[in-house]
Amino acid sequence: QVQLVESGGGVVQAGGSLRLSCVASGTIFKIHSMSWYRQAPGKQRELVAWITTSVANLVDSVKGRFTISTDNPKNSMYLLLNSLKPEDTAVYSCYALVVSSKSSLVPLAYWGKGTLVTVSS
Repeated sequence: QVQLVESGGGVVQAGGSLRLSCVASGTIFKIHSMSWYRQAPGKQRELVAWITTSVANLVDSVKGRFTISTDNPKNSMYLLLNSLKPEDTAVYSCYALVVSSKSSLVPLAYWGKGTLVTVSS
């Protein structure tokens, strides 16, 4: 089993910054990819950013403001949120595709419980 735990959310004024973290723990052989999703109040969950060993990308609405990165030895992923806007208010959740065993290379999907980001105007 694999657990994903997010941290770093909070309340910030528009224009401010936050750094979110996601740490994966448990039985991990290899992490194929990690992603950040967010769900604003009353809206569907949406993909924000994703990263693999070779690719990092963000959706257009956050490009130039957010940065995704990883620390592979620590099985951790980060999302730096700059120039925050009230419309960035949401629960930000971590998602990962993880291979737990060398004998079974099929990755399984895991979700964290999320961390709340509130941006005040």
